[in-house]
Amino acid sequence: MNSSQESRRAFFQTAAGGLGSIALAHLLSGEGRAAESNPLAPRKGHFEGKAKSVIFLFQPGGPSHLDLYDPKPGLRKWHGQPLPASMTKDLNLVFVKPDAKVLGSDREFKPHGQCGTEFSDYIPNIAACADDICLVRSMHTDAFNHHPGQALLQTGSTQFGRPTIGAWVSYGLGSESQEMPAFVVLSTGSGNSGGATNWASGFLPSTYAGTLFRSSGEPILYLPNPPGVSEETQRARLDLIRKLNAERRRETGDAAIESRIHAYELAFRMQAAAPRFLDFSQEKQQTLDAYGVGKEPMHPYAVNCLLARRMVERGVRFVMLSHASWDDHQELNRKLKKNCLITDQPVGALLKDLKQRGLLETTLVVWAGEFGRTPMGQLERTDEDPGRDHHPNCFSIWAAGGGVKGGQVIGRTDDIGLRVAENPVHVHDLHATMLHCLGFDHTRLTYRHMGRDFRLTDVGGNVIRQMLA
Repeated sequence: MNSSQESRRAFFQTAAGGLGSIALAHLLSGEGRAAESNPLAPRKGHFEGKAKSVIFLFQPGGPSHLDLYDPKPGLRKWHGQPLPASMTKDLNLVFVKPDAKVLGSDREFKPHGQCGTEFSDYIPNIAACADDICLVRSMHTDAFNHHPGQALLQTGSTQFGRPTIGAWVSYGLGSESQEMPAFVVLSTGSGNSGGATNWASGFLPSTYAGTLFRSSGEPILYLPNPPGVSEETQRARLDLIRKLNAERRRETGDAAIESRIHAYELAFRMQAAAPRFLDFSQEKQQTLDAYGVGKEPMHPYAVNCLLARRMVERGVRFVMLSHASWDDHQELNRKLKKNCLITDQPVGALLKDLKQRGLLETTLVVWAGEFGRTPMGQLERTDEDPGRDHHPNCFSIWAAGGGVKGGQVIGRTDDIGLRVAENPVHVHDLHATMLHCLGFDHTRLTYRHMGRDFRLTDVGGNVIRQMLA
């Protein structure tokens, strides 16, 4: 092949890539999106949403709604007795038998705020924010084991490999931060059953996956340069890699290369920015004390709550705080008390801090586990205090800020917290409502994969209008 033929072939390859890019841009613009070299460039939703960012307070393990958010005096009347078979015949139970004895709650519930919503004595700081909280007591889900339940809560499906809600939000809105990922994950406790699948991008580009931060030491493992490599050397290497990638992009028209270029550049900026997020020297001592920074056992979670505020303040789109585990099959009172001591003060401080700074109006805060716990007790040994089994039929979550109307309770369970009695809310409905607060019609935020359009809410979901401000 002579040089003129090679030049001609190169021309058509380049032209094809350019025409392909033009076509792609046209298709994406029809969806109200831009084909930009930066896949995390800020984008608009389908309409103007009230929320610009999300802090998802994920409580894997299944916190007991009966001991935190849903007071049931009727449980004490049934305490120590089995429920009639007619009430338990259709339950999906993991460990306890349908004829297990009812376990009354030892918690004391009191009304809080002007709204008068009742909260457990284990969470006084969250309760102090009652007028900002929309408490949903009628949640239900399809899964009664942890991994599928967490998958459904995070991805809208019990099938693994789907994008998580943080990835969907990053895909839909991009990020307003130029030096941090759009989706950041902060973790404390004993880990969770779903692991990294709870913040994965699934079939979406990996750009939209959550980035796990550590609250001490190196914020992100392997991010700093190795010994002997200066910032100037690193910059020179990246410039060369960028030129090679850009040349390959021109030759092939492969839009994924643009994402790769952006990933390298973001990582370089993060090398300088990430350590700054852990520098609390400019925070007032009053703020640190309010969160519980430096105070055990809440210190690690307090640091993460403060980091969450600092991140949304700087344009990070979605921050997940995962704290595990709330899987209290035995010793419910002791274990639940411990987790509440760890999380209650930092969460209360986070809500108050966001509100004081004017950030709560644009930050949607959601507190949720994958399911609740049974009214029946579980007792493995006679010398242990009892716990509760997994319960998908009804549980409680709450949301605040970002387009949510606080100071209200949505839904109701029956007298013993066994089933939803009024206004059932499915996980798909929660997702649809969250996306609405961010400016999305959940039926139109889609991604084509394997020949069909997928969405977070699968084929269901309705916006819970009562939740909206």
